[in-house]
Amino acid sequence: MRTVVIALLVNLAVAVIKAVAGVLTASAGLLAEAAHSVGDCTTELFLMTALRRSRLPADPRHPFGHGKERYFWSLLAALTIFALGAGFSVYQGVDTILHGEADAGAPYVGYIVIVLSAASEAVSLTQAVRRARQASRAASTTVAAYVRDPDDPTVKSVVLEDSAALVGLGLAGAGLLARQLTGDDLWDGVAALAIAALLVVVALELVRTNLTLLIGRQASPRLVGEIAESLAEQPEVASVVDVRTMMMGTGRVLVCARVDFADEVTSSEAEHACVRFHHVLGERFADVEEVFIEPVPRTDEALRSAAAAIRPEAR
Repeated sequence: MRTVVIALLVNLAVAVIKAVAGVLTASAGLLAEAAHSVGDCTTELFLMTALRRSRLPADPRHPFGHGKERYFWSLLAALTIFALGAGFSVYQGVDTILHGEADAGAPYVGYIVIVLSAASEAVSLTQAVRRARQASRAASTTVAAYVRDPDDPTVKSVVLEDSAALVGLGLAGAGLLARQLTGDDLWDGVAALAIAALLVVVALELVRTNLTLLIGRQASPRLVGEIAESLAEQPEVASVVDVRTMMMGTGRVLVCARVDFADEVTSSEAEHACVRFHHVLGERFADVEEVFIEPVPRTDEALRSAAAAIRPEAR
């Protein structure tokens, strides 16, 4: 939440100064960046809603809790970047290329604002990257891998937003400089369109991430493998036929496992073992929240084929 709040405050301040500078310099690039920051502010409000709603406890209608609300609101945040930021940037760029711009004021105002905005965005990005590092260490993976496929889309959203903001400021500055040197408004319009393209790429990447999580993405292959190994170590288990997982929210994993119990294990012992497996996995893996065990024969080829179709290593 602190990461999102810092990003919101930074983007709110930056949006105002970008808009003022954009009007004073008649810069399409700076106005596109102002729209970018307004979109980011709306995005952060959605992310705050995602964090708050996803923490609601389970209830009769939602027995697995509300963890996936984080993915839904994060998806809306991504669509906001596309609609507000990219949409306005396209309009501003096309209008500038076709009709030119009004008389511009002193361009140095734009340069000052770009430098100040970049410094502010760097503060927010530093906080987001620090949070991503913490999360990647907890997941035993690299920062790049975690940002690519996170279980918490809010961190990825802020990292990509702030990174795109810094790149966008560079594009706006380049457009402003090219216009000043050549006297041609075309370059400022091109900069606005480049910013729009950047925002489209960011929005589509965030949509992909949240859509995958909403549909029901499995936990990391490493975690799935370790869960299978833990079950195979239990004395009552003769073979682990299949392990399937699903992310129910950030740091919340549902585990469904098919195991073949040893022949000498009675039905009563198997029942008690299933309860113990839940505690064993919950204590060993902090993200495991729900565990369902299904006893099956390891000789059933149909089950093994179905497991191998999803997890080849289950062969």
